[in-house]
Amino acid sequence: MKDLKYLAAFSIPLIAVIALYFKGVYSFLTPIYAFILIPVFEILLPHDPSNLEGEELEEKKRKKIFDWLLYLNLPVVYGVLLFAIFQISANTVETYEFVGIVFSVGIVLGVNGINVAHELGHRQTTNERFLGKALLLLSFYMHFYIEHNFGHHLHAATKEDPATARYNQNVYSFWITSVFRQYFSAWKIQNKLLKNNNRSFLSLKNDMFWYTIIQLTYIAIVFLLFNQNGVIFIITSGVVGFLLLESVNYIEHYGLLRLKTASGRYERVKEVHSWNSNHVMGRIVLYELTRHSDHHYKSSKKFQILDYHDISPQMPFGYPTSMVISLLPPLWFSIMNKRIPVEMRPE
Repeated sequence: MKDLKYLAAFSIPLIAVIALYFKGVYSFLTPIYAFILIPVFEILLPHDPSNLEGEELEEKKRKKIFDWLLYLNLPVVYGVLLFAIFQISANTVETYEFVGIVFSVGIVLGVNGINVAHELGHRQTTNERFLGKALLLLSFYMHFYIEHNFGHHLHAATKEDPATARYNQNVYSFWITSVFRQYFSAWKIQNKLLKNNNRSFLSLKNDMFWYTIIQLTYIAIVFLLFNQNGVIFIITSGVVGFLLLESVNYIEHYGLLRLKTASGRYERVKEVHSWNSNHVMGRIVLYELTRHSDHHYKSSKKFQILDYHDISPQMPFGYPTSMVISLLPPLWFSIMNKRIPVEMRPE
């Protein structure tokens, strides 16, 4: 039964469906649940710093239930999105209801979409990576697969990394710099991959080109089936989805920097270069993303066996709570700046 605890991650799309069905003030039920109730649960529930060992660890590695829990997100996320589109197309929806539905669906796209896509994107099988990219499509963030795997994991906690927030950079500034820098970085990485394999920009192996075509096709299909309102909805909910991701990116490495060695090169990524949290609720809902240091130590390691490291910097709150706090920059800086190791702070 302990393995089924990750079913709690589906509470977010479940709440979203309730919000979509009842509409009205209930349209905002998902953001209230995600950013008020879940943080309350995080504070009330205990921390769990324990790691798996021995036979239990080997058993968790072998169990397919954890994989299927990830795969289940694909029909769930697509189902919630389709239900939302039909709801706003078949009914007269007030402006405030539309806004609430956009946020409700956008949160699903971010948590059960991009977050799960991130996990699947690190898998070794083509089928799992395909599922991850299919989840990224709905937030118009398919380039994330290339930039994250070939860029972020190489440059994390350096000034060269678009997804590492600098000391005293607020989250709103980070949204802009990270979104645009990651997109252009993905194109740069793609061109380098093509060049390394002696392929031209117009090669069929240009994934960035195909991502663009697929995402534009998605918009076109929605326009043909649901007209302008449908397009406005999928674009705005997609934006909410990827800004949710960028908010997570913001807190994951905020202010942490790898130092340079005598040779002038950056030290390797260590456990001290990611913010971590053992708050149980955030761990479950985000499929252990909060044990981020161990993820960077070995990115192919499955979420259910990620470890806690004593030397990793710990957040005073869970990821969901921290995301809310980051929206208030003065409060965020007052809490987090003093936790950043002195040697990593700018002079």
